[in-house]
Amino acid sequence: MTGTSTIRSRRPVTERPRPARRTGYLISILLNVAGLFLINVAPGWHAVPFLSDNTAQVLGIVNAMLIATVAVNLVYMFVDPRWLVALGGLGTTVLGVIGLVQIWAVFPFDFGDSSVDWPLLFRIALVIGIAGCGVAILVQIGQLTAALARLRQRRPSRRI
Repeated sequence: MTGTSTIRSRRPVTERPRPARRTGYLISILLNVAGLFLINVAPGWHAVPFLSDNTAQVLGIVNAMLIATVAVNLVYMFVDPRWLVALGGLGTTVLGVIGLVQIWAVFPFDFGDSSVDWPLLFRIALVIGIAGCGVAILVQIGQLTAALARLRQRRPSRRI
């Protein structure tokens, strides 16, 4: 028998360096600001041929999702402990679920006459998005719990 073990030691989770994380946060900010501009200013949502006038009913939540994502990424640019990133991700993902459910309810799409059942395909995409957000919420709750547990382990216990 050799001296090597088949059980691997647990390695610490490696993190991307802070400059790389900041670059990711900046890219997210720029993409979400671009989305806000394209939807609300130029060319605007009216330019998209398959969006109906009912789109106005979901613009509030769509804008809230984009603004919230910009806001949390701005915070992350300056401070990004794991617990905060998990909490911010949880908040923006919950907003995402709310937005997707509202889009499902309003269904602001008009595909006209087409041989393709676009409404069915879009509803399937919405279900996949909602389910994906549900999984992401569970993951983020787990990450938040783990990050908070690590914080507690690092702090010395104080007894009075």
